[in-house]
Amino acid sequence: MKDACVVAGGQSKWGYRDATLIELFQEAGKACFEDNPHIKPADIDGILVASACSERLSRQTHLAPMVAEYLGIKTSSVCARVELLCGSGSSAIILAAGMIKSGLSNTIMVIGGEKLFTPQRWETFYSQLGSVDHDWDGAQGLGLPPSLLSIVFQRHAALYGTTEEQLAAISVKNRRNGLNNPKGQFRKEITLQDAMTAKPVAAPLKLYDCCPITDGAAAVILTSGEAAKDFTDKPLVKIIGTAQATESNSISNRGNWTTWNALKTAASRAYSKAGITADDVDVAQTHDCFTISEVIEYEDLGFCEKGEGGIFAEKGLSDFGGKVAVNTDGGLLSCGHPFGGTGIRQAIEIAKQLKGDANHQVEGAKYGLTHNFSGAIVAHTILIYGRD
Repeated sequence: MKDACVVAGGQSKWGYRDATLIELFQEAGKACFEDNPHIKPADIDGILVASACSERLSRQTHLAPMVAEYLGIKTSSVCARVELLCGSGSSAIILAAGMIKSGLSNTIMVIGGEKLFTPQRWETFYSQLGSVDHDWDGAQGLGLPPSLLSIVFQRHAALYGTTEEQLAAISVKNRRNGLNNPKGQFRKEITLQDAMTAKPVAAPLKLYDCCPITDGAAAVILTSGEAAKDFTDKPLVKIIGTAQATESNSISNRGNWTTWNALKTAASRAYSKAGITADDVDVAQTHDCFTISEVIEYEDLGFCEKGEGGIFAEKGLSDFGGKVAVNTDGGLLSCGHPFGGTGIRQAIEIAKQLKGDANHQVEGAKYGLTHNFSGAIVAHTILIYGRD
């Protein structure tokens, strides 16, 4: 079976953008080709486009052929859109890697993003109610992320003593990590005091505990190990393990909210496929849509024991020089979160880290991991990357 390698990556500027969805995709595609001038549109035989809200928020369906046309790509193996809300981008990378490994495709661009700022801002939040059981949970307002994760934090605090100060430490770390990210939404350092005294969003979660609404897109190019040698002379970054797992999509059917069993299942499978353990991971991009998410992800990815995620953050074990550097480019909290683009942005950062090209480098990084969850903490998507 062939290897699947990341040989280029680029993104648009993320934040509030006076640009259409297609223009954001054009910007990300251009940046991706500029990242590796040896690759031209004619080298691409497939495209997978990740986007969750293009119909409702941008009035654009049949998205993949549109993006391919605007980027000058003529496909011969695959041209399709992938949707799994926040896991859309990572899911598209998994599908592209599978097509390359099986020989169905040779070189695929995976590109994803959203236009979430709209004149009717409420539409973005209203659309998220469709990620749960729309006729039952959605009708009661359940599933909107801030309120849901506030409940998760309160339960985690009651069981394990996790504190608001420990969450604030994650806010401070990720905002600091985003300072040198020229494409991120926020590039402003905050103090622990800033985080602790910020405006409540869904108490006890505060402003800096929550990721923002974001316009933006990101793209990577995947190819086979053989072809990659023609495109780059840098160390090859290979996808060595992937997994997805799901739990009940109905909020009323969920059990323990502080242990995400689907994440544990996906992590175990991905580690097994990659032939590594959690202790081997040097750098990780986790789904820090809220600070409490990152706490539980430390635990269920195996970086620390259950209930110790808050202490793990407080002691700096998820920072540069700690046990594993997490969200080294600022994560969702700093970069923003255009749903379909997030997993792809994570892949770009991991590839840079493993090649030694990151803005803030984890020295000697050999293995990297990305994780997304989507919906009401339902579907978990993990990729593990290794340096050749």
